[in-house]
Amino acid sequence: MAKKARRRAVDFAVYLVLRGVVAVVQMLPPRAAYALADSFGWALHRFVKRRREIALANVQAAFPEVAKDPRATDQLVRGMFRHFCRAIAELILLPRKLHVTNWRKYLVLDHGAVTLPPLLTQRAVLVVTAHFGNWEMAGFALGLFGFRTYAIARVLENPYLERFALKFRQATGQTIIAKNDDFARLTEALRRGGKVATLADQDAGPRGVFVDFFGRPASTHKAVALMAIEFDAVMVVMGVPRVSRADYPQRPDYDPASELAPLFYAVRCADVIDPRDYAGDPNAVKAITARYTAALETLIREHPEQYFWLHRRWKHQPKAKTARTDEPRAA
Repeated sequence: MAKKARRRAVDFAVYLVLRGVVAVVQMLPPRAAYALADSFGWALHRFVKRRREIALANVQAAFPEVAKDPRATDQLVRGMFRHFCRAIAELILLPRKLHVTNWRKYLVLDHGAVTLPPLLTQRAVLVVTAHFGNWEMAGFALGLFGFRTYAIARVLENPYLERFALKFRQATGQTIIAKNDDFARLTEALRRGGKVATLADQDAGPRGVFVDFFGRPASTHKAVALMAIEFDAVMVVMGVPRVSRADYPQRPDYDPASELAPLFYAVRCADVIDPRDYAGDPNAVKAITARYTAALETLIREHPEQYFWLHRRWKHQPKAKTARTDEPRAA
């Protein structure tokens, strides 16, 4: 009982620290909030050696041409830490900045012609994305636009942080489905033609299906393709990378000098996959998995510093097949 009470006290203390950081970021001018985020990014890159080494190894494996230049590799990893610290700061600011009347100031739908039609039909949709760009912004924005969406997410061990995260994620109408404990609600949502978002770029262990990711076999979860087939769900493979406002000078709200100029993202669709195209294919699960993984790779290659290279994406590898030779029979 005492151990449980201590754990609860630690969880609550962590929660209070986080709420304090959130309060500070919300009070600061945007330029100062970005400076604070950049400082955190620098510190993480400088002092969290183990994670930096994992990221460097992953980048070197994914981009052999960059691996030849240690300075370029380190710069990419440094950019990753900086990007995600800035993205966290932006998520804190998002509820006070992004509204249904001003979303064009912070978001552009580069591929709306292919992204929106599946979301407007009665068929189920699986929005497949990765730990890339600002994936939380996509769910937040879809809720603002009036779409009733679901997102599969891992439950945080800290109950105070979990309630805090749920409040943010569900603020605009998005419903969070627990990754491992809410299968009934997930299947019911898909059966009714729901629009469900999932992250599909983590190692799936030795039992996953192995498909190429940056030229190397990567264990990938079968569940995404299996759900698409079982519930006849169209798969929309997309990402939300940070882009430069300077690339969209035609927009009426274009202001590169704005303190919030870095808060500008593009919704980009890399592929739309219809499981009906694989009807009768005995290898449909692997083919679909390989296709959406390739689409995610395409997005990541455009902005590699915005991918979460801290995952051990190639942790498990296929077991080597050993040739069997029969012993010659005695005469």
